[in-house]
Amino acid sequence: MEQKISPSKSALQLGILFGIFMVLEFVILYVLNIDPISNPTVGVIMNLFNYLIVPVSLITFGCINFKKKINNGFVSFGECLKIGVSICFIASLIYAVFSVVFNFIFPEFMADLLQKTRQVILKQNPSMTTEQLEMALSMTKKFMSPYIIVPATIVMYSFIGLIYSLIIGAFVKNENPQSY
Repeated sequence: MEQKISPSKSALQLGILFGIFMVLEFVILYVLNIDPISNPTVGVIMNLFNYLIVPVSLITFGCINFKKKINNGFVSFGECLKIGVSICFIASLIYAVFSVVFNFIFPEFMADLLQKTRQVILKQNPSMTTEQLEMALSMTKKFMSPYIIVPATIVMYSFIGLIYSLIIGAFVKNENPQSY
């Protein structure tokens, strides 16, 4: 009986790499005091990298690597899904844990972020009342809590990994005819 090779070998290293990339990106922007809120170009570039370029590249590389180097030229559609979702799940877990630890170590970061959010809200809606502004900021603060942000980050990146894996798996898959 043929032993089944797990796609996790390909996904684990790439997920850790993606997670470290997001953490380093955040730390570099923080240390250089570059604000993606006040500088929309930086925000767009960050979003392109974090939500499109890096996940698609790593999922594609993970599926092709598993297919060519680990599984003798075969990869099923399901294995592509496992690889892609695992990469994004591991990366999001690393990033979510980092953000909780970072906000615990630097609590002034959240206060500064709320202040910048206040400025953006007032700039976009100058006729907003004080009560409406405070309600919007209290909702923002609730959504920034670790109880919301950690699961939301993990679910969001896992969903992104699923979508990209569905697309990439359709092109990369090569079923082993003897596996049935």
